[in-house]
Amino acid sequence: MNGCIIGIDCATDPKRVGLARGWATANGPVVDRLGKVAKGESVADRVIDWMADAPRVLLAMDAPLGWPAALGDALAVHRAGGFLPVVPNRLFRRDTDRFTHRQLGKLPLDVGADRIARTAHAALSLLHEIGERQPCAVPLAWSPGFSEPAAAIEVYPAAVLKTSGMRFQGYKGAANAAQRTGMVSWLQEQLVFEVDTAILQEDDDVLDAAICVLAGYHFLQGLCMPPTDADLARREGWIWFRGG
Repeated sequence: MNGCIIGIDCATDPKRVGLARGWATANGPVVDRLGKVAKGESVADRVIDWMADAPRVLLAMDAPLGWPAALGDALAVHRAGGFLPVVPNRLFRRDTDRFTHRQLGKLPLDVGADRIARTAHAALSLLHEIGERQPCAVPLAWSPGFSEPAAAIEVYPAAVLKTSGMRFQGYKGAANAAQRTGMVSWLQEQLVFEVDTAILQEDDDVLDAAICVLAGYHFLQGLCMPPTDADLARREGWIWFRGG
């Protein structure tokens, strides 16, 4: 499947949101934009600008896009001081988190119990703002052949690296820039870059956004594993990553 892919490494602070734009072409994935928002510019401004010349767009977002169903059900009837009759791993983790752990041995942060919930809220707010400013809303995509002009999926850079056999421990932050050298070289073998890649070495947020583009490309090519329970996934969200 062809189309534009915008990778978004989500964060609560707009200055820490990494962005990358790529294209799924007949010859593979091509990246032509990398960066972060400028002063006075919102993340939605930049994403909408990048969407303008694309007839079909997939937003590949590194953030949970839903909460555990069990948590919602329990809190709907809970009162302070009352017992919660659900084990923590079902209360705070989604089906997709458990699936990712089983497949990769890598456990995503618990959106129901961790600060990642704020990032999830920011990501959903971004999706809402983009949809409000476009002719159509931006729903979640559940297959590569989605019919909407724009759709979004949840991705997980650590899963992309894990399924590719890449070492990815300790590459975050300015102090670990040297640790990103191998990752950047590997990514340059996966994606064709039509833009200077120096920022990938300098900024791990933008590096993660470029990895999100690769995850989105895998999705459009039909390489990702589908939900084990489609109805539950539509309520909680699903992390899309390539099968082994």
